[in-house]
Amino acid sequence: MAIKLFISFLALSLLCSPTLQLPEKKPNIILILADDMGYSDIGCYGSEIKTPNLDDLAKNGLRMPQFYNASRCCPTRASLLTGLFQHQAGVGDMVNTRPQPAYQGYLNQHCVTLAEALKESGYKTYMAGKWHVGTKPEHWPTKRGFDRYFGLIDGAGSYFDNSSYRPNQKLTIALDDQEYTPEKGYYATNAYTDHALDFIEQNPKDKPFFLYLAFTAPHWPLHALPEDIANYKTAYRKGWDQLREERFERMKTMGILAKDTRLSPRDNKIPAWDSLTEEQKQSWEDKMAVYAAMIDRMDQNIGRIRQKLKASGQDQNTVILFLSDNGASHENITTDGFLPQIYESSKKPASDPSSFTAYGMRGANLSNTPFRLYKHWEFEGGTATPFIAYGPSIVQPGKVDPRPGHITDIMVTCLDLAGGTYPKVYKGNDITPTEGISLVPVFRGKSWKGHEALFFEHEGNRAVRQGDWKLVSDYPSNQWQLYNLKTDRTELQDMAGKEPKRVKEMEALYTSWSKRAGVIPYGELTKK
Repeated sequence: MAIKLFISFLALSLLCSPTLQLPEKKPNIILILADDMGYSDIGCYGSEIKTPNLDDLAKNGLRMPQFYNASRCCPTRASLLTGLFQHQAGVGDMVNTRPQPAYQGYLNQHCVTLAEALKESGYKTYMAGKWHVGTKPEHWPTKRGFDRYFGLIDGAGSYFDNSSYRPNQKLTIALDDQEYTPEKGYYATNAYTDHALDFIEQNPKDKPFFLYLAFTAPHWPLHALPEDIANYKTAYRKGWDQLREERFERMKTMGILAKDTRLSPRDNKIPAWDSLTEEQKQSWEDKMAVYAAMIDRMDQNIGRIRQKLKASGQDQNTVILFLSDNGASHENITTDGFLPQIYESSKKPASDPSSFTAYGMRGANLSNTPFRLYKHWEFEGGTATPFIAYGPSIVQPGKVDPRPGHITDIMVTCLDLAGGTYPKVYKGNDITPTEGISLVPVFRGKSWKGHEALFFEHEGNRAVRQGDWKLVSDYPSNQWQLYNLKTDRTELQDMAGKEPKRVKEMEALYTSWSKRAGVIPYGELTKK
């Protein structure tokens, strides 16, 4: 009897102990991905573009200014969804099919998606937006763990319909596992959010949900709504030189950049703003107004999601993660690979709804302030992403944490939040171990071991970051450059000649990783 009384007293003491908390309700998780958005394109990362909802998430959450993606759309999505490097997941390059397993162009069966993994922890799983990791119906989101889906299966397209822009191309918008024809008045950014809101509304009250909201904004073509464009009609008259300086100064004030950071010079392929004709200036101002409007509208729709959470009483139990899939895009609409009528429409003003244009290098250089180069390369301009994490009682508010994180961390972070485990086997298939490390300690402001090194490869462009040092090369030169990111975040002073031993050691790390991940040197890959 005494023993029973002691056990009862001990149990009661533990329950009443202030250091022991009863299990909390599993949080909803919303992962928001922008498409081709530059590092400094939102207000809380220095932009003049109005993004009050993202700014509020940052103010009451966490920014990690040294967070990394995979420098290109589908490789990043494959890595983000699986917690693996893109080669391990089967999307080592793009979605073009190749016989090599690491480059097959769709997610393989030796990875699990966030949706598949979180379903094992009792989550309902939803997606709205761009998929781009498998175009055949057997590879669509509903075949990879998502209970509901609405969005663009492919990589890019008009925001107003699903018309094709390349020869012999068919673009697919889908609702669940069926093709969907856009209705009159369709605008992609709004439509993705409309369906995401429906999914949240339909979610069972006793189930936590995971929502992957993958906007196509602000990927080309530059398509925006007139009422949003009007708000930026005169916003870019200062020109790219002054606007880069202004963003740069704001970023230092915010703590996104160290005070001693140097702004990279204007890309040498871009002329000084003052050397342009009035017609050239007006063309760029128009493109930037539309580009800004696309981001503004994305932010408005993020606000709609937040309003829904608040109205349903779920705002205090939802974690929201936001990032971009790569650096800003320098690409233009050309005669190479685009339909003739699409190329002709690229000559129209961007504010014309019938246009199909891009803002090119001149816009991307501003978007990627303070870095050089763009999407596709492994320099900071290609891989640095404006990461935000928000979650009441989970994420410490108002912090800027400079510790480096990576898209592979998202999988294990979500499982950590969900109280789940990463599977060794799924549907009878051995699963490649995740490469990520949970960010929850970072969210809580605690110590975090981080990564021994971070690795990057895309179409022959390579990089490895170890501590403050980054070794990087571009294809086809294949010459290693070395930068100390603590003192030179914008990669302006190559230290390779002064640190040959470090170059050799970091190259060895890269070589070992590339073999383990299944990387095939790009020159060899394209010959096969």
